[in-house]
Amino acid sequence: MEILRRGDPCNKAGLRDAMTAVVNAKPVWSDILKERLRYGRGSAVTGLRRGRELEDWAEEIVGEVFGENYEVRCSFQGPRQPAKCDFAIPEKLQPHILIECKGYGATGSKLTDIIGDLDAIIEAKRPDTNLLFVTGGLTWKARQNDLRKIVQRQNDGRITRIYTKQMRDQFVDDLQTLKAEFGI
Repeated sequence: MEILRRGDPCNKAGLRDAMTAVVNAKPVWSDILKERLRYGRGSAVTGLRRGRELEDWAEEIVGEVFGENYEVRCSFQGPRQPAKCDFAIPEKLQPHILIECKGYGATGSKLTDIIGDLDAIIEAKRPDTNLLFVTGGLTWKARQNDLRKIVQRQNDGRITRIYTKQMRDQFVDDLQTLKAEFGI
């Protein structure tokens, strides 16, 4: 059955021939591999970009409150071992405030991995160091159990507070309060 007639303008542009070539092409393993990598890489890049945008949002606020008295994407020194975090305030050798940002648009293991990242920070930090967690994304709705675990860490005092972008004013107020308390 011929869908496009010879007098059709699309046929003159070569659309029919191009579609026929694609439909009749026999894929080889490298074609399949390329498509799988393209799909996976695209979603991974989107997730990384979303995470970086959240970090940039938090850094703008941290800069407003603390000027240059903070370190970004560093390993801070805790009493038992070092750990990685997004922000150490005022510096990574003796931080009073640690901030971790996680913004994912994916579901699955990436959200569960956040709990491990937070636990590593909790294990490494001093008891008098405040851990603030900034998160975003609608995917938490699909991962209620993981979110419950993170909220439990706030409820039992291991995380000082959890923020979203909609909580900008509270985030600023809390940072200003902590700044005053620590004399930073």
